[in-house]
Amino acid sequence: MADSLIQNDMNAPAWKGGDVPYKASYGKLMMWFFLITDTLTFSAFLTGYGFSRFKYQDIWPLPEDVFTHFPFLHGDHPLLFVALMTFTLIMSSVTMVLAVNYGHKMQKNKVILWLSLTIIGGIAFLSSQAWEWGHFIHGDSGAVKLKNAEVIHVVKEEKIFSIYELMHADSHAEEHHGFDITEFKERFNSEEDLGIKLYDKTFLDHNAAVEYLDKNASEILLGANLKYNEYGHVLFADYFFFITGFHGFHVFSGVILLIIILINTIKGTYERRGHYEMIEKVGLYWHFVDLVWVFVFTFFYLV
Repeated sequence: MADSLIQNDMNAPAWKGGDVPYKASYGKLMMWFFLITDTLTFSAFLTGYGFSRFKYQDIWPLPEDVFTHFPFLHGDHPLLFVALMTFTLIMSSVTMVLAVNYGHKMQKNKVILWLSLTIIGGIAFLSSQAWEWGHFIHGDSGAVKLKNAEVIHVVKEEKIFSIYELMHADSHAEEHHGFDITEFKERFNSEEDLGIKLYDKTFLDHNAAVEYLDKNASEILLGANLKYNEYGHVLFADYFFFITGFHGFHVFSGVILLIIILINTIKGTYERRGHYEMIEKVGLYWHFVDLVWVFVFTFFYLV
């Protein structure tokens, strides 16, 4: 009798329509497949970044020297704002867990509460990233581009000195059409306490710097984009825009999805279905986005 049952079970179609292998629904399986492919994509981007940084390690900008500003605070606060962004996104993952938990318990009002907080966390992260992008694009202190395309900085007591201050210009003005390189040299020559920091992070005193700039200076760089970068190697800016932008697009997409399922929750869609599985599926995506940012934060900003 037992042998007959085993034989019948072996002959039964294992993947006929309606089966739920490993107790995972079709939607969850497809979400996992998508997340795996997205993991490979982000892995390729971060690997490319790591390769470029290793290749140009002697001249690569240090993130702690670039991301030093905090809204409404003066002075340098290395990576503090990025750390706050990271904390915000991680906390939104906690609220997402709570939303999924109360979805399993069919507690609609609590699902609405924690979904709303998750959306607020996502919007706060995107707003912070927009501020960071704006500051990076606008620039901080300016730099000098040499004829061989290398980027150097003006320093005072071996700390970067603002070219805006040297040229008596407002760095917060809405538009800057650039500074004349000849006028810059004249002002630099008159400030005997200034020197320069070369591409390889070595320093020249004022007299050596005057001679060096006279022979090699080409133009003044203000800010960063895909063509130039006042902070150093242009690939640093390219990777910054591409990797953080691609992740930001994922966060934006996640916020849109969260808003949609919040509306459906308020309308009682999932109550009528008898389950909140859609929230769990979007939760998987949201946790993935948070986890990816932890790796971006670690490899791009910290290492």
